[in-house]
Amino acid sequence: MTNSASLARAWIGTIVFLLLAPGIVAGLIPWLITGWRWHDWGDAAWIVVPIAWIAIALGVGFLLYAFALFAVHRGTPAPVTPTQTLVVTGVYRFVRNPMYLAVLAIILGQALLFGSWWLVLYAGVALAAVVTFVKGYEEPTLTRTYGEQYLEYRRNVPGWWPRLTPWRE
Repeated sequence: MTNSASLARAWIGTIVFLLLAPGIVAGLIPWLITGWRWHDWGDAAWIVVPIAWIAIALGVGFLLYAFALFAVHRGTPAPVTPTQTLVVTGVYRFVRNPMYLAVLAIILGQALLFGSWWLVLYAGVALAAVVTFVKGYEEPTLTRTYGEQYLEYRRNVPGWWPRLTPWRE
């Protein structure tokens, strides 16, 4: 496969996975829960609504950036079509799980915007599911696939709370 075909395939796979995984988790399910009906925050709207939109926008921005890094590395975030190299550039220099954190920010931003405790509960369930997946599948798989390179990365980059400075290999 040529370099351009490989890159095109990576971008297509990444976009499809973006629509399927985070699109469902952070888009479809919150819509099913809330109908995306805005909550009337009354006099507090001037502060609550911008905070909600900032969380959503930052979540979407970081999510798209993190997904794009996989395509640039000629793979996808989907476990069935991973990259050939460990992605430790960009936002991954600060935190190992930026996509999951971005999705949670999007869900919690929507919970605030729509005034939905159900979405807060859903975010908690999603977080528990993600942590279980990361600990039970993702970390062992990355350790087997990338060995010492991943272990070194894990020692230096936190999984859930971003570093203040970027890690340099």
